Amino acid sequence: MAILDHTLGILLHPDSEWKAIRNQKSSFQQVFLSHVPFLALIPCVSAFIGVTQVGWSVGGGDVIRLSVNSALAFCVLAYFAFLAGVFVFGEFINWMSRTYGVTDSQEQRHYEGTAMAVYVTTPLFLVGVFNLYPEPWLVVSVLVMAMAYSVYLVYEGTPILMNIDKDRAFMYSSSIVTIGLVMLVTTMIATVIVWGLFMSPVYVD
Repeated sequence: MAILDHTLGILLHPDSEWKAIRNQKSSFQQVFLSHVPFLALIPCVSAFIGVTQVGWSVGGGDVIRLSVNSALAFCVLAYFAFLAGVFVFGEFINWMSRTYGVTDSQEQRHYEGTAMAVYVTTPLFLVGVFNLYPEPWLVVSVLVMAMAYSVYLVYEGTPILMNIDKDRAFMYSSSIVTIGLVMLVTTMIATVIVWGLFMSPVYVD
């Protein structure tokens, strides 16, 4: 499998791309390793540059920046949290598949669950480039838009990728979205808490 295969297609023409993803002979390890380690670098590297070189302000106040070591610790922690989050997300999708009538083999369901997790989180990783200019209003705005498109990808892709009828796919998609939102919030909060408690953020002028 090529690195970042289907990434552009899932954004421009998701219907046909979901069909291509389903028909592709691959494994969950391949689809995960060929995408997530690279995509997760986008928000982390961008954030490192943004918070150390550009900085941000709150309410028009002074510009705030992090020290290089403090930002590096946070970005490395966030990177591995993203990897773990997408992997666990895919495992949850696979675990629920039998409940909603997916009849593919266990190996195929494992691939489908991981592929769903990888491709619906792709917009969230791509907008991470806006961390280069880490103003809270900008980062939150593009993140909300990316989340909306990710939700659309879930509802559009579930009946195609999992090969189930639309009624069951709607319920399955709703469960996927719920778990995805919970995991996104949990990952972000846990990363900040661990960083704050054990790595102590250091700010510079």
